Amino acid sequence: MVKERRYIAHRQAEWEAWDRWLAPRRRVVNGAVAGDPIDAAGLPHRFRRLCHDLALVRDRNYSAALADDLHRRVLAAHQRIYGAGKPEGGAILRFVAGGFPVLVRSEWRVVLAALLLFAAPLLAMLLAIQAWPDVAFLLLSPETVTEIENMYSPSAPHLGRPRAASSEWAMWGFYIANNVRIDFQAFAGGVAFGLGTVFYLLYNGLYIGAVAGHLTQIGFVSTFWGFVAGHSAFELTGAVLSGAAGLKLGLALLAPGRLSRLAALKENGRVAAQLLYGAAALTFLAAFIEAFWSPLRGVSLEFKIAVGMGFWLLTCTYLLLGGRRSRAA
Repeated sequence: MVKERRYIAHRQAEWEAWDRWLAPRRRVVNGAVAGDPIDAAGLPHRFRRLCHDLALVRDRNYSAALADDLHRRVLAAHQRIYGAGKPEGGAILRFVAGGFPVLVRSEWRVVLAALLLFAAPLLAMLLAIQAWPDVAFLLLSPETVTEIENMYSPSAPHLGRPRAASSEWAMWGFYIANNVRIDFQAFAGGVAFGLGTVFYLLYNGLYIGAVAGHLTQIGFVSTFWGFVAGHSAFELTGAVLSGAAGLKLGLALLAPGRLSRLAALKENGRVAAQLLYGAAALTFLAAFIEAFWSPLRGVSLEFKIAVGMGFWLLTCTYLLLGGRRSRAA
């Protein structure tokens, strides 16, 4: 306690200067509050010293009240210096409008790898079943085959809905839970040096290809493809981006470069988390469309396919071109 009081007395004047600098309704000139000793030139150094104060207080196990007080100052100073104090909605809007597609393009290597690992087995399985129908049973149990046939049969009372689901809202929750599970498996598998991500991308691609291939082979083209057309762009893109996030984690462990594996994992984890945020948004959007648009029977197959193609065009345009103008400016 004596050491803590001495430390407070030694640093109190500068902390009070920060309080004056952070006080509202003060006249600001070139980043500094008029009349205060924290000028623009010395601001970076003083801020690093404030952060050091917080780290030292925590390291020496000083009182929680002192640590909380310093944490409040550091957070407020960071917000004032870097503009993080603006409404969070603005940051989210900037991320959605341009930051996310720019991030996806900057990580094109892991995105392309995830796309190939997911799409190649999906298409291969779909086409293989058209020539050899029994291939579907390598992945699908007889019970699963019976269930999906009942869900997408032309005589099904509700397309794509299991018997246990009672409404569109129940199906929305079901689709969210199912899609989040698939995406999280692909993402979390990255911590196993990327092997888990590779496995889940390959397996999910084969599984979806088996379902699509079997239903196409038995003639449920209108019901199945009409159902998946609308939400496929958002759902499949979300799955690929979740896989890309997992591969980003795996790369940190496999090839950390000059960093330690832990430091590389933290650095790549920030990027992976942002990819996962975007994937989650796409997954939620896909679930909403899947629950309320995809099952509609009063809409022709041609129109549903056209809407689906429009969503694919919108998704590709957004990811390939989004943020270019703002970045150039």
